[in-house]
Amino acid sequence: MNPNTIREFVSSFQKSRILLSGFELDIFTNIDEHGSTAEQISNVLNLDEHSCERLLNGLVSLGFLTKQNQSFFNTEESSAFLSRKGANYMGGLMHSNHLWNTWSNLTQVVRTGKSAHPTEINERGDEWLFSFIAAMHDRAIKQAPQQLANIDLSGIKTMLDIGGGSGAYSMEFISLKPDLEATIFDLPNVVPITKQFIDKEGFSDKIKIFTGDYTVDDLPNGFDLAFLSAIIHSNSLEVNQDLIKKCFKSLNTNGKIIIHDWIMNNARTQPISGAIFAINMLVGTEAGDCFTEQEVTDMLTSAGFNNISRIEFESGLSQVIAEKMVR
Repeated sequence: MNPNTIREFVSSFQKSRILLSGFELDIFTNIDEHGSTAEQISNVLNLDEHSCERLLNGLVSLGFLTKQNQSFFNTEESSAFLSRKGANYMGGLMHSNHLWNTWSNLTQVVRTGKSAHPTEINERGDEWLFSFIAAMHDRAIKQAPQQLANIDLSGIKTMLDIGGGSGAYSMEFISLKPDLEATIFDLPNVVPITKQFIDKEGFSDKIKIFTGDYTVDDLPNGFDLAFLSAIIHSNSLEVNQDLIKKCFKSLNTNGKIIIHDWIMNNARTQPISGAIFAINMLVGTEAGDCFTEQEVTDMLTSAGFNNISRIEFESGLSQVIAEKMVR
């Protein structure tokens, strides 16, 4: 790696910050389809006009806006994805803005070992929570078809989606097997958001919702499949051990557990996406981490699961499947 590459790597945050600030200020929503001047936008959003114009010019240079004379226009993509008026508005991007604020404390977190965001997920406010669930939904709806395509659902009649959030994976499971009875288990503050997503997608009469906290409450029983996507990385090893034991108890005989997450090599350096995400957990949670295959295997076997298998996807995420078999 040469000095120029290092300089480019270090300065790459600047482009991200320009877009995130434009998104956070809701500039794309407030640009008229016939164009808006910096003065008009700054008046509507109560911004400093000179500073606003400089940001708008930066967004033009990066390709998120266009400029004719003194008027600014959304691109087709910005209208679709970055404006609240767009059919495919990416509201979950606000979560990246929250991550920016948290990651800015990385140096101090490494010095002290204390998270920059120690509060529990359901104590971070409605705006934070919605953008987080929206971001997870945007990711899940893209990943779910590939990740679930080759799962053997024969004999699976009921499934429990633990920490199911928006319900994206439950929806995909039902799309693959329409007679499947899906139940989402999530926190009291998350469940109203869950209902918004499943209502919007037309699954409100197909998915049941169970409110609870898996760190405190037992899981409901009688399921053929327990599904945990992007869950174990939020917890300590001890909390995960207890959670997987609860999953074992909730399953019927011959039931399966599926874990989707970053599963690390023993050196904890690969996959790269997992190593970076482990730092995300360092700054954003009290005890979350990305665990090794051996650690996940040990959690499963100590809970009573066997026939453990693993698939790694191109994204770096892995799928671990285990069974509750009668011996």
